[in-house]
Amino acid sequence: MTYLVNENCIKCKFTDCVEVCPVDCFYEGENMLVINPDECIDCGVCEPECPVDAIIADTDDENGKWGEINQKYSQEWPNITEKKEPPADSSNFENEENKFDKYFTENLENRRII
Repeated sequence: MTYLVNENCIKCKFTDCVEVCPVDCFYEGENMLVINPDECIDCGVCEPECPVDAIIADTDDENGKWGEINQKYSQEWPNITEKKEPPADSSNFENEENKFDKYFTENLENRRII
């Protein structure tokens, strides 16, 4: 089992989870974070830190969508290891539904060079 970030993170992007991760497996896109499932050690310390319940166990990813998204973008986005301030308007998006379809962006301009 590993942990994944779901759409609750989009436009909220709280980074409390990043601060407690012992293996630095979070990656930052323009408007959300993802977890590299290959790096996650399943310690679970990040899950209770998220104020919007955006971190789930991969066993709760019913159709595998979030596993695929986390895997893909953790290979493309830069690693984040320190807590940052959330976007100023993050509270406006905390309880919104269907954020992936409305706001997700691949953030291609900030891809890591491999």
